[in-house]
Amino acid sequence: MTSLELLLAALGWSTLINLGMLTLAAGLLAFWGDAIGRLHQKWFHLEKRELQQAYFRFLANYKLLVLVFNLVPYLALRLALQ
Repeated sequence: MTSLELLLAALGWSTLINLGMLTLAAGLLAFWGDAIGRLHQKWFHLEKRELQQAYFRFLANYKLLVLVFNLVPYLALRLALQ
């Protein structure tokens, strides 16, 4: 396996794993958001509105990082090697 093929495989798997983790985090917040929110409110002394904004910011930033550092380089290498 050449180094470019290895890099492609690593970026591909990294993208899938990170998108899976993003989906899991969003799912947990969607289905158990109230329970998780109460726990985090106790830990960090935040209001419910602030906590919801923090969750949204986290998910948005995580998605952006996955796209920029995993998916885009993977697609660029795929296109360049065709």
